[in-house]
Amino acid sequence: MSTRSLYPFAAIVGQEKVKLALILNIIDPTIGGVLIRGEKGTAKSTAVRGLADILPVIRVVENCPFQAPARDGHFLCANCTEHVCVNGNPAAEAPAQIERKISVVELPLGATEDRLVGTLNLEHALKTGQKRFEPGILAQAHRGILYVDEVNLLDDHLVDVLLDSAAMGVNTVEREGVSFVHPARFTLVGTMNPEEGELRPQLLDRLGLCVNIEGIRDADARVQIMERRLQFDNDPARFAEDWVSESTRISERIQTAQARCAETTAERPILEQIAAACLKLGVDGHRADIVTLKTARALAAYEGRTKVTFEDILAAAELALPHRLRRTPFDGITADVTAEIRAAVSVDHLGR
Repeated sequence: MSTRSLYPFAAIVGQEKVKLALILNIIDPTIGGVLIRGEKGTAKSTAVRGLADILPVIRVVENCPFQAPARDGHFLCANCTEHVCVNGNPAAEAPAQIERKISVVELPLGATEDRLVGTLNLEHALKTGQKRFEPGILAQAHRGILYVDEVNLLDDHLVDVLLDSAAMGVNTVEREGVSFVHPARFTLVGTMNPEEGELRPQLLDRLGLCVNIEGIRDADARVQIMERRLQFDNDPARFAEDWVSESTRISERIQTAQARCAETTAERPILEQIAAACLKLGVDGHRADIVTLKTARALAAYEGRTKVTFEDILAAAELALPHRLRRTPFDGITADVTAEIRAAVSVDHLGR
């Protein structure tokens, strides 16, 4: 991401569903990301880029291009293996570790495949017999957030790469018989204006949550948006400083929820409620059920509870199911779709 001043996430007026969907994906990255659909000028990109304010910290090996934690049993890059256990023989000195915030890495719309996946230096490999890999955006996004603005306009071959990496959690680069594999577990966040075309169904289903965003209709809130934006434009550093305490509060709440999420449980009637709703709505496959459950669990943890409630399911379903309903490409995600989901979840033959 750029080092320019970013509008604080906590200062965004309204758009609570968007902010909640992003926060829940931070709490549980296995939810699978979020698609934000909406008209121009509704703070879609501002919300995603502003996440840098509230993201928790992770421990990484210093100068590791793959954001690897020390002694990661799944993957060690060449830099790490110089210090960490090799062939069962531990080195005397462990690699230096640092703490840094989770990264938000942006994929430019015109990026090439090599920029996304990385490149192999074939000349070096042929001369020395050693692989030299130049990491791409997927390496930077490992253990972080990969943001794609105008995701519906992304070239098909890049969509295929994203689908493969999202499914496998690894990025494989092969050139002239030389291959390199590194982990690429990231949270995919996409924004789009549906007036410019829809997203490929394969990628749409891979995105865990979907939020349809509209301009705020309340006049007072619109005035507040203008006031805050002018304050930010006049003095970005001062404005950001004014929101530090609120950003810190949200970040600490997220970290607490992350620790609580693994302990948060859903009783069988809750699972039955989710399954019944998905069956009634006719969604394909089982991903919808699983994502709804994970979202409800993350929401309960965020709210300070260790048990999922009916209200959690209702809120989760409104985020996890709209883009999975069977409809024509021209139907969009409307208030009628939200009402249909609420009616399906609110079946009265299961306990609340």
